Amino acid sequence: MTERPHLAVVGAGPAGLAGALAAAARGVRVTLLDASEQAGGQFYRQPAPALGAHRPRTPQHHRRVWERLRDELARQRATGLIRHLTDHHVWSVQRNSPAGPVTVHALRGPAQEEGVAVRADAVLLATGGHEWVLPFPGWTLPGVVTAGGAQAMLKGGLVLPGRRVVVAGTGPLLLPVATGLAAAGARVPALVEAADPAAALRRAPALAARPDKLAEGAGYAARLARHGVRVLPRHVVVEAHGTDRLTAVTVAALGPDGRTRPGSGRRIPCDALAVSHGMLPHTDLAEALGCTLSGTGVRVDAEQRTDGPGVWAAGESTGIGGAALALAEGHIAGRSIGARLAGTAPHPRDWAAAGRARDRLRRFCSALDAICVPHAGWAETVADDTVVCRCEEVTAAEVRTAVDTLGARDLRTVKLLSRAGMGWCQGRMCAPAVAGLTGCPLAPGRRPFARSVPLGVLAALPVHDTTQ
Repeated sequence: MTERPHLAVVGAGPAGLAGALAAAARGVRVTLLDASEQAGGQFYRQPAPALGAHRPRTPQHHRRVWERLRDELARQRATGLIRHLTDHHVWSVQRNSPAGPVTVHALRGPAQEEGVAVRADAVLLATGGHEWVLPFPGWTLPGVVTAGGAQAMLKGGLVLPGRRVVVAGTGPLLLPVATGLAAAGARVPALVEAADPAAALRRAPALAARPDKLAEGAGYAARLARHGVRVLPRHVVVEAHGTDRLTAVTVAALGPDGRTRPGSGRRIPCDALAVSHGMLPHTDLAEALGCTLSGTGVRVDAEQRTDGPGVWAAGESTGIGGAALALAEGHIAGRSIGARLAGTAPHPRDWAAAGRARDRLRRFCSALDAICVPHAGWAETVADDTVVCRCEEVTAAEVRTAVDTLGARDLRTVKLLSRAGMGWCQGRMCAPAVAGLTGCPLAPGRRPFARSVPLGVLAALPVHDTTQ
């Protein structure tokens, strides 16, 4: 009997789940690897089982869609077509030959000290994205968290980052975060959004193509009004105050040139700040495989195939677009993989509805990207003593010196001269800020590993093989 083709899916968020289920429905054997203990990713994050929360009063977006995905995953696991490896932290994907199978390397367990290898005929990279935050004076104070971090605390731990929380930055993530915090009992004195409402009017045709998304945004706005949350458009946080922890923030209005207006600052007492300036795709694994990147993430074709043989990508790794787009892309990728591994060429009609949804959502998200951008003068407000790289405690002065005095002209040289980006996160958090402060292009760096790996694991390669 011929063994079923085998697909490895990295990431169990919306894109990974949709891809795994679509491939399994076509008879493909799937190994789903995810760093979390439960499927769902950030968007469908559930409370930890130990909390015993059956229906918590926290934001659980699109619950019915999640329940369908969860139930179908359980059904396919019962059939043996999907094997779900939780708490597996993928650090590398290697191609065994130019057009041959791939090996996915992961670290298993909370300690991440045991190596695991999974060999498969193809891989779907559904690695999601991560937030980035531009530095400002006081942003390293305890009590300052990312907006996604605040949401994860609320969804997964049923805890608030503080009792009085300012939500600030730019992007569509701020609305659900502020709404969820207010609904859970936090006092949200302000939602500080840098974007200009007039920019949304200029993009009205593209935004109007998704009336469901506009209605969702209007729903968030209505709930914010009910909770008494003041929305401050065209405003930014210019400083966080406190000694051993956050006690207040100063926000200021932006002028027509995108810079803060003199004399517009106001101080808002708070004990937590949830801040985000956008999302960036996780592309480390794709880069290590030699896949081509576009300006927004991994470059894919109409089937979600990369230019790497046997490598598909879906979701935020191909460009930030939210859960609905990730589901559509994952579904298309799973159907394509099912056909390709069976030796047949898929037809676009196999994913016609998902393809139409994907195209509309991509246009919508492109319009949002043009609206929700950091304000033009943010780099001017970063004082020399402000820490830019938190891992290595590199200040803005040291970053500027690397360019102005030492002559660096690219991020790699800035990194070598200042150590900005040499720490645990390898520049994932600070690279946008370093690029903005120095004027260097934000070019991707091809890292051999997607996360830190114990030397013992590397020395023991090849390691425990869980293919069978």
